Amino acid sequence: MFQSATGSPVGSTGANAKSGPVKADTRTAVLRPSVDGRQASLKQDQVKPFSMLGITWTDPVAVISGTVEVRTRNAATGQWTRWLTLDGDSGQGEGGAVRGGSEPAWVGPSDGVEARVNSGGETSAGLPDGLRLDMIDPGNGSVSAMGPAAFSIEESETPSSDPPGSAEPEQSPTAAPDPSPSDEPDTEPPVSEPAPEPTAPTNTPSSTGSPSPSVTTSPAPTSTAPTTPPSTAPLPPITSRAGWGADESISPEAPGYLPGGKVKAVVVHHTAESNSYSCADAPKVVRGIYAYHVKQLGWKDIGYNFLVDKCGTVYEGRKGGVDRPVMGAHAYGFNAETTGISVLGTYTDAAPSQAAMTSVARVAAWKLGQYGVNPAGTTTLTAGDSGRNYFGKTWTKGAQLSFPVIHGHRDGYNTQCPGNAFYSQLATIRSWAAGPVAGLTIKSLTGAGVSGSTYYTKAAVTVNWSATTPASLIKQYELLVDGKSMSTVPGTATSAKATLALGTHKVAVRAVHQSGSSATSAAATVTAETTAPSFITKPTLALRNGTVNTTGVPLTLAWKATDAVALKEVRLTAPVAKTYGPATYSAAHTAKAGAATTWSMTAYDQAGNTATASVTGAPAIFQETAAAKSGTWAVRSSTSYLGGKSYSSSSRNASLTWTFTGKSAAWVVSRATTSGQAHIYVDGVKTATVDLKSSTTKYRDAIWTKTWNSSAKHTIKIVVAGTSGRPTVTTDGLVYLK
Repeated sequence: MFQSATGSPVGSTGANAKSGPVKADTRTAVLRPSVDGRQASLKQDQVKPFSMLGITWTDPVAVISGTVEVRTRNAATGQWTRWLTLDGDSGQGEGGAVRGGSEPAWVGPSDGVEARVNSGGETSAGLPDGLRLDMIDPGNGSVSAMGPAAFSIEESETPSSDPPGSAEPEQSPTAAPDPSPSDEPDTEPPVSEPAPEPTAPTNTPSSTGSPSPSVTTSPAPTSTAPTTPPSTAPLPPITSRAGWGADESISPEAPGYLPGGKVKAVVVHHTAESNSYSCADAPKVVRGIYAYHVKQLGWKDIGYNFLVDKCGTVYEGRKGGVDRPVMGAHAYGFNAETTGISVLGTYTDAAPSQAAMTSVARVAAWKLGQYGVNPAGTTTLTAGDSGRNYFGKTWTKGAQLSFPVIHGHRDGYNTQCPGNAFYSQLATIRSWAAGPVAGLTIKSLTGAGVSGSTYYTKAAVTVNWSATTPASLIKQYELLVDGKSMSTVPGTATSAKATLALGTHKVAVRAVHQSGSSATSAAATVTAETTAPSFITKPTLALRNGTVNTTGVPLTLAWKATDAVALKEVRLTAPVAKTYGPATYSAAHTAKAGAATTWSMTAYDQAGNTATASVTGAPAIFQETAAAKSGTWAVRSSTSYLGGKSYSSSSRNASLTWTFTGKSAAWVVSRATTSGQAHIYVDGVKTATVDLKSSTTKYRDAIWTKTWNSSAKHTIKIVVAGTSGRPTVTTDGLVYLK
């Protein structure tokens, strides 16, 4: 985990102050052209380890319209990678460049390389002269104090007009000589000592690249450091150049600043290299890009104003002060009015991480906030030269062109940058940067039940919400009850508590974006009430049909609960735990014979109010031997019978009579396909005729039940009907509920 102070860039104090410059080692190798000049290649099996590479050529404004491919051998495993396609145009960002080149690619520590360049299918096409492979070892110096901007929390919502730790120009602007007008639009003076080129075979003159731009009179960047206006958005943490180990000796010129002194737009880039780098290696990637831009292409400094890695850490790019309108070299023809943010990696098929996108939004919001520019708006930029973009739109020098304030490199230049997947996310970044907070919704209320669209509580609730705008771009949340603010919590919070007065309320959440704009969620209806539910039918017990055991007599537990507002559930808490819905009024259970059991129930309403009730019952088994007999009965023995014995009779009018005191009774029998019928008399009155016939053999089967409203003395008499062909009745006793 990276740690840094929040609310300010990582500057020249603390850990960065201990980090010295890290010198990069650069090497080149000439590509061998084919006879027709349309192809060139190189293979070296043993080279000094490097981690970044690019293909460069003599003409700084030429491009390769064909393919540029490289593959490398992993220095640790010895395995060759797949072929990697490079963008054949680094963007012509710096007017003083001494070479043209592809975008650089981070390949990780490698000790072998192969490259191949093809000008394309047109017979008239040729490759630029002086093709060579440029390899960079970014060094392993110690750097520290990196903190992802995406996950930090501002300690102060009002940024300082002169943020602490802002990087100052390496040379005093007033001491630097006035730069002469550049011969490229929106560019800066060339470096004083461009990197020397090795002698290379002359290739067929290229006709595949863009024509050299004409000399322009676009205003040169000023070298006088402008003021640092305060921003309407908080300053995210930024790792300074010292923090990532910039070797300032390779770019000694003083920084330049936008001629108008105002940033009007943000141009978003990707660095078009591997996404497999580790975030710990990100400073090396930045140093590699820096060395490539300066030492290989001959730019005065790294082209981008800011760089962001996939973990969300922001790095200071071109020197001059992150809080000043530094002139970059990232958007040919439009450098004079823009700042450039580049995310390390390639995002043609996969979008950057949310951490990276969040940091881009935070930097853009802060930078544009210095000049009162709406990140979600549009702006008019003046073209420093004629050009064409990725979508085929063309323009002439001096044209006034409309752009989204936050736009992709491809909008102003013929490049795929920042990749299709990233480009499609720019609307999201604009929304995050500008506000208001998007996707704000109440997810749930803890401490409240819900019925339909209404929540119910006794008083105290915790409101839980979510938003799609990242928390680091949110200033605060307010919990609203009936339109009034009840509490305020930080933008990182996802819940807040409230205590409601009795009655029905509208509860909502208001999110305040760092820009000051606000959004309010849809309101939830919440009723606070303290009236307990009631059992309008107290719990009762009744014997039911089913198989009887001494450990489990089948019975039915019945009840009915209600609530004035909204009944949620009824819970059985003893002798077992069960939960029933509000429309359930009975349930089948079993109870141990010969023991009194208390059945305890609690009714809950949606607000959490409760009511309790209970009933106690003791099932008792009357063996057949306890009955008064009439007629002929035979004793049968089996472990399947209650008590191991039963009575059986085929004699018409043979009877058994039980007398007991209770409120529910069940006659228990054994059944088979040959079983007959019996008449049942209750308190001397014939009540039913029961057929014992069953397609399967059953023992201890409670076949008939009777329940009364209260406990009293009763007699149950069963009489053999003498059914023709199957007269036998086998009885296993009587169960009653005390």
